[in-house]
Amino acid sequence: MTRAFQVQVPCTSANIGPGFDVVGLSLSLYLTLNVRVDPSAAHKQPVLSYTGEGAADAPLNPFHNLITRVALYVLRVNEIKSFPAGVSIDVHNEIPFGRGLGSSGAAVIAGVLLGNELGELRISRDRLLDYALMIERHPDNVAAALIGGFVGSYLLELTGEAAATTQVPLSEVLPEYPENCNESWGYDPPAPPHGIGHYVEFGWAKEIKVIAIVPHFEVLTAEARRVLPDSYTKKDLVFNLQRLAVLTTSLARSPPDVNLIFQAMQDRVHQPYRKHLIPGLPRILASVTPASHPGLLGICLSGAGPTILALATDNLPQIADTICAEFAKEHIDS
Repeated sequence: MTRAFQVQVPCTSANIGPGFDVVGLSLSLYLTLNVRVDPSAAHKQPVLSYTGEGAADAPLNPFHNLITRVALYVLRVNEIKSFPAGVSIDVHNEIPFGRGLGSSGAAVIAGVLLGNELGELRISRDRLLDYALMIERHPDNVAAALIGGFVGSYLLELTGEAAATTQVPLSEVLPEYPENCNESWGYDPPAPPHGIGHYVEFGWAKEIKVIAIVPHFEVLTAEARRVLPDSYTKKDLVFNLQRLAVLTTSLARSPPDVNLIFQAMQDRVHQPYRKHLIPGLPRILASVTPASHPGLLGICLSGAGPTILALATDNLPQIADTICAEFAKEHIDS
């Protein structure tokens, strides 16, 4: 019997100032999969089509595409060795690649959800997060993409065999699948331990809106992590911990406290070390304030950047125009 379903995953912004690798926020740009399964169709392997952001570069081979490779991982862990026959997947992507809006995390979650639906596995949401964390080892983006809203997350300190499983190289979780990966291909990927990551959903005041300014250049996550120091001073760690504790509560309070939120979104763990990767970043963070732009609540780098995230209650177009103008001074379109 033919069946059809849709998978839709939001983009995300991680860190939100002091919450490096801890908090994530889902936003209203989406990765959408319209899926049709027709067992009577002639094709045995999934047929992919793409529109939107990155469509020209997206692999259409299901054994090279991240979304379908993740889906196959979920299926094979659950003893389903290959895709069902007659799968067609129309992908529409609104999330820019390499811009700090969780494009890879959205693809991983889309793959996990796709595998769950194709296999009719009925895996719980918490368990789906375990699957995602075997592939995307930082929980902030994938937790927000899966759960939605404003989410805090952490990885459990596992021991023994469970710890060893989470350290399996990604090449063994998502191997180089053969061009026609059927039931006769014998590799069984490692099943994720239970409870790799945990999360909590925070509140969000109805007055707070989000502005995302997306410059037209990419920052590789690996490079953005490479520039971070191996150790921090106690003073800088306490600075971030104090602000994160305040921020997660203050963003849920209505009406928002402008001064409280603006100060709580300051950071000393990642933004100062990434400023040379994003031209104009120090000037933007210093010059766009509640005093200069009434209605602004806070401003920060989104994820690894280069996207700039601003929280505001009013004057959103004026705030966005100012940030775009600052990028224009660096000859960067946004």
